[in-house]
Amino acid sequence: MITRRQALALLAGTMLPKAALGASLDSTYLSESGIAGTLPPLSERLPRNPRVVHLAGEEGKLIGRHGGTLRILIGGQRDIRYMPIISYARLVGYNEKLEMEPDLVERFEVEADRIFTFHLREGHRWSDGSPFTAEDFRYVWEDMFLNKELYRGGIPSSLIINGTAPHFEVLDERTVRYSWEVPNPDFLTDIASPSPLRLMMPAAYLKQFHPKYQNPEALKELIAKARVEDWIALHQKQSRTVRPENPDLPTLDAWRNTTPPPSGRFVFERNPYYHRVDEEGRQLPYIDRVYFDVSSSDLIAAKTGTGESDLQFTNLDFADYTFLKNAEDRYPIKVDLWKRIQGSRMALYPNLNCKDPVWNRLWRDVRVRRALSLAVNRREINMAVFFGLAAESANTILPQSPLFRLHYRNAWAQYDPAEANRLLDEAGLDKRGAGDIRLLPDGRHARIIIEITGENSIETDILELIHDHWLEVGIKIFVRTSQRELLRRRVKGGETIMTVFHGLDNGVPTADMSPEELAPTSDDQMQWPLWGLHAYSGGSDGKPADMPEAIRLSALLDEWRLSESAAEREVIWHHMLELYTDQVFTIGTVNATLQPVVRARNLRNVPQDGLYGYDPMSYLGVYRPDTFWYDKDA
Repeated sequence: MITRRQALALLAGTMLPKAALGASLDSTYLSESGIAGTLPPLSERLPRNPRVVHLAGEEGKLIGRHGGTLRILIGGQRDIRYMPIISYARLVGYNEKLEMEPDLVERFEVEADRIFTFHLREGHRWSDGSPFTAEDFRYVWEDMFLNKELYRGGIPSSLIINGTAPHFEVLDERTVRYSWEVPNPDFLTDIASPSPLRLMMPAAYLKQFHPKYQNPEALKELIAKARVEDWIALHQKQSRTVRPENPDLPTLDAWRNTTPPPSGRFVFERNPYYHRVDEEGRQLPYIDRVYFDVSSSDLIAAKTGTGESDLQFTNLDFADYTFLKNAEDRYPIKVDLWKRIQGSRMALYPNLNCKDPVWNRLWRDVRVRRALSLAVNRREINMAVFFGLAAESANTILPQSPLFRLHYRNAWAQYDPAEANRLLDEAGLDKRGAGDIRLLPDGRHARIIIEITGENSIETDILELIHDHWLEVGIKIFVRTSQRELLRRRVKGGETIMTVFHGLDNGVPTADMSPEELAPTSDDQMQWPLWGLHAYSGGSDGKPADMPEAIRLSALLDEWRLSESAAEREVIWHHMLELYTDQVFTIGTVNATLQPVVRARNLRNVPQDGLYGYDPMSYLGVYRPDTFWYDKDA
């Protein structure tokens, strides 16, 4: 019996036969800009079987027309990193229903979640016209991953399962295979993520920077020209994809950067070899150019409200909505509200690895964590900060996830100060001092310094309310603002007692997505940074978890990683969600909060009420910005 995942793996969409490509429609931008004179005709630039994107049958979508320039404001030059995220060209990727489907590959096969075979599209090319073939995968595997100078740590850790790397094979010019002895259900989600595991790079271009393929004198000249120390720094600089700063680096994305830094405007032009077309054979993207205009982060909302951006999703928050909505009457913009997918708009993170021995013991007492959660009046937060438009919830998944259950949202999230007081008394905090503040076992007043970055007003607004909520149960809080990197160092060093951040990144998971956020896996997890670092480093750094519940979460995550079916993975997800929410390792406030997304009034195919978040949505990525287009008749 074929599984749903296998069916989607084999499905590449309806393909246009080669004969139909003669009727394919090319953008006039290429001819008007003079680029077309150096290019073959469209029928020779597209893969033999391009990916066909069907728009006419999708709700709210229309077949579009070529043309136009899209302006996006960014808060700094580094923010050109948003382009590869929202372009969202992946070997396999998510659609709007968060189902996995082929994209750059024509099809793929998965056997027992151990063996992954990718079939490339015949005739597919990088943006410079060089062929996209198995050689681009071999180069990454042999000449990058296995090169101890380029990759000092060896093969990326996400590819190492039970201490063993995959077996990589080139089956033919258009077919590659990765296989493990045990299941690796993380593999597809890793390559479909906003910042994907890069299995392929443009080998024909990059070989000039590698000593295996370049003669020493020429390589020395390239190093001097790039003003770097050695060939390693040269290769890393010229191959950077997270921030596409090298205009010469070929890409498979819809748009390619043409502007080297530094610059106040980065111009991305359409990729003439892009692999997607609409059902009429018109090559995507519809929009010819994208401008990333650098501005001050603090001014982006104001500039967006005066029509200086055609599509804005970064550097906006719900607090900007009223101003932006009023601007609709004066400028040709449309403001929509999408739902943020984080498990909580703001969550409190007690540091279970803090150095203070008294607070360390208290945080490990589930009664204290539950009591502080019960003492938060989420209804008041919702009404005062979000006009009642959010959902009062623990830090957990949203109803849009097929894994959602109501009791996860409600776990220790009702406002019950009487029960909070009882739990705190029971936990040994039954004595009071001046101002009716509880006394710690060592005689100090129960004062919690909550450290924040101070980067947005919503955090401070919520904390002002929580200050009053917790004062009612005898806990006093103080807020300290720190620079982001300094704060992270203090968290890892155990210097902080509590911090705040948003909740779970992915509040809309499916069973096939990794539940790694629920277990110690990273030093970025502020509730258990040392346990996360220990797991992330493979045991070489940090400290192993020493709480039974955290150890159990890690064991369940290991079970998920070795599972062979979606049914198994779903059961494990629910075990982890039950434990995570019941233990209140983080204290959520509200979720499903609203995110303004502003577009030009005549920009089509932008969803009116999408889901907004980094992973797995890639912000706008799963909604395919290559299909957005300007309706000049509007």
